[in-house]
Amino acid sequence: MASLFSHPAVPLALGVMLRRHRLPARYWVLGAIASMAPDIDVLAFRLGIPYGAPLGHRGGTHSILVAVIVSTLLMLREWRHWQRHCALLFYLFVAALSHPLLDMLTDGGLGIALLYPFSTERFFFPWRPIAVSPIGAAFFSQAGLEVIASELKWIWLPCSLITALVLAITRAVTRTARLAS
Repeated sequence: MASLFSHPAVPLALGVMLRRHRLPARYWVLGAIASMAPDIDVLAFRLGIPYGAPLGHRGGTHSILVAVIVSTLLMLREWRHWQRHCALLFYLFVAALSHPLLDMLTDGGLGIALLYPFSTERFFFPWRPIAVSPIGAAFFSQAGLEVIASELKWIWLPCSLITALVLAITRAVTRTARLAS
């Protein structure tokens, strides 16, 4: 897996980009929760469920269907507090789906059950530059430091650069529109 340290990078970057479109910053917390939710499946180890089982690590909780369910439940929690339900649902869905997609870029494990429950096949992207994170206390080791370096390079840096580019373009377009009017 990419570490829990890095899964929130995508919803945080997207939240910054959508801030001008009135996505309140408090929803960034929900986005971060949605991005980390698939790793609830690490409890499967304690329950004796094997890694490669459909409900094992990177199994069903990493599916598109679960991303839809998690984002819908979190959006319904805020139903009365924000008028732009579709925008919030889309944001939370992207946040939840970013988790399995990032995990598909890692260099270890058995793959991601992205299409569960329709298929138990597990997938990776052909290009897998992100170092897989050790699970549990093993994260606090030299291997964990290597994972953080990998995630800074392949997750945080691209998210930061894309966010800066989108914000610069948005400012330029806004400035041009003001000058034209």
